[in-house]
Amino acid sequence: MKISKTNWKYIFWLGPLFTAAGLTAALVSAAWEPLTVGLVIAGIMTIALWLLSLSYEQGFWGQRSTQAGANALIATLAVLVILGVINFIAFRYPVRIDLTESQQFTLAPQTQQILRNLQQPVKVWVFDPIQNPQIKELLQSYKREGGQKFQYEFVDPQAQPGKTREFSITSIGEVYLQSGDKKQVLQKGGTAFGSDPNQGLSEIKLTNGLEEILSTRNPTVYFLQGKGGRPLKEGQGGIQQAEKALKDKFYNAQTLNLTERKEVPEDADALIVPGLEKPFSDTEIKALKAYLDRGGSLFLMVDPGINTGLDKMLQEWGIKLDTRLAIDASGTGQRFGLGPTVPTVRRYGEHPITRSFGSAISFYPFARYLETSPVVGIEEKPLLWTSQESWAESDLTTKKLEFDPKTDRQGPLLLGVALVRSGSDTTPLKPSPSPTPVTPSPQASPKPSPTTSPSPKTSPSPTTSPSPTTSPSPTTSPTTSPSPTTSPTASPISYSVIVSQEATPPVLPTTSPTPTASPTASPETSPTASPETSPTPTPAASPTASPSPTTTPSAPSTPRKTARMVVIGTSQFITNGWFDQQLNSDVFLNSVSWLSKPDQQSFSISPKKATNRRINMTVVQIGLLVLGWLIWPLLGVGIGGAIWWKRR
Repeated sequence: MKISKTNWKYIFWLGPLFTAAGLTAALVSAAWEPLTVGLVIAGIMTIALWLLSLSYEQGFWGQRSTQAGANALIATLAVLVILGVINFIAFRYPVRIDLTESQQFTLAPQTQQILRNLQQPVKVWVFDPIQNPQIKELLQSYKREGGQKFQYEFVDPQAQPGKTREFSITSIGEVYLQSGDKKQVLQKGGTAFGSDPNQGLSEIKLTNGLEEILSTRNPTVYFLQGKGGRPLKEGQGGIQQAEKALKDKFYNAQTLNLTERKEVPEDADALIVPGLEKPFSDTEIKALKAYLDRGGSLFLMVDPGINTGLDKMLQEWGIKLDTRLAIDASGTGQRFGLGPTVPTVRRYGEHPITRSFGSAISFYPFARYLETSPVVGIEEKPLLWTSQESWAESDLTTKKLEFDPKTDRQGPLLLGVALVRSGSDTTPLKPSPSPTPVTPSPQASPKPSPTTSPSPKTSPSPTTSPSPTTSPSPTTSPTTSPSPTTSPTASPISYSVIVSQEATPPVLPTTSPTPTASPTASPETSPTASPETSPTPTPAASPTASPSPTTTPSAPSTPRKTARMVVIGTSQFITNGWFDQQLNSDVFLNSVSWLSKPDQQSFSISPKKATNRRINMTVVQIGLLVLGWLIWPLLGVGIGGAIWWKRR
């Protein structure tokens, strides 16, 4: 059988194809398998046979077409060799350059430092049969920095039931972090309300998880009990799920009763007050203040209609607990079967606790809103805001909730706030101002005069007792009526708080507010509650008084360290049933972590957001742009057609 020259030409093209396929397979697999070696040998042999056949043809190598073809072949081989060398170098020595404006594909310096200093292997388990490309890219970035000590694996829960039982997986999408015998959940699967696709595994969650699982110190937190707070038990109204979540993150969770123990333990990294029904006594308030003065952290969750007795202490921090109930009329909760007394929050403050939440949802049933005011030495950051369609309702006796501009407050309402009080070595125990004595003038009469009293605001009669209230009333009689600040609208509203474990529309409160202010309802209205705020009569200046201003007695001082506090206007959001809904657990766990770990550096990681460069155009501008796209091409076609027709 005679083979024509045309057939030899087609056989020749198989040579470069076999050679390229063998080299590519070897580079990708990083190993010379028998198949890859065979492909390369077959390609080289095919090219050699073609060249040998061409040598029998007379004058072939001297033809101009042969020289041009040889040059093209040599150039092609050179390009392939250069590309192969570049890919080999890039594979052995990978280098990534992030050219995005916000460095979206670059890990934070804190994350890089943690990964480079890994002392023991860690592994991320993603229980999802579908490999999310964003999660995979994030894990690959960690893998490049952590090397062999950082591993990850995607697991199909149905294909690997043994691994599913080992981690107690209940839903698709759960992510766990493992280091030795320690296991920690990083991301839960879908909830009863559905999962938010925007709240996936992020660098903040993964880095915080690495710090927690690699940490050799387990923070100690105390749940305050004995004041009617949420019990650490299962069932309706309990917070057993919140306690278990803390223990899963290697916290040492214990209980504390200030009635039995008169001070907060020294090893308390954070004190959690999960709601209360009875006000704190003076002794307990002193214990809380002493704990904060030595650098403690307090997590205060207060339900509506509750007199905490902490109004004065919170006022020193710039916080006021309003008695009105937050009502949400946006309709967002109705999609989840919730009523207007369960505000939904989508707006969060720029704070390490809520920085990674985006616009996800969290629920706060039966919440009171907070008011803040600036205080020197206190750094205040809002955490939770309700929608614009919400308001603070003062009258809960009506069957239909409607906004009353005279007594209600229009939203958005502040439901949570984080505060930091800077420490100092000499901090006055009594921050309230005291009357300043008047320094007598050298030309003054040596005899004391009644008009030279250093306290012009007090009564000239020495037998008149000062008013126990802080109202700027000119009358100093103890029978003076309460100031406007102690009117019935300022007293705590008394109504029932319905604790619901299931995600069902809560029942509206039916009891009416207390019409009168009780003398024991507010510590500020009692004469013995705040004696330091009442004006003290100062004796008249004597001629022997020193004119030096240094004679003014200074207030006693005590050392004080930096303290932290988180205040949220409800405690029901962490009860069993509500704790696992959407971001409720994240709000609680992040708050405890921020309070108990003030030196944690991973919270400084900010989410990287792509710059929005979209152009917002009106309908008229879009129409003009479309016409511009059509007019110029049509104009060019028309001119070309006219020239062609004219030449024709």
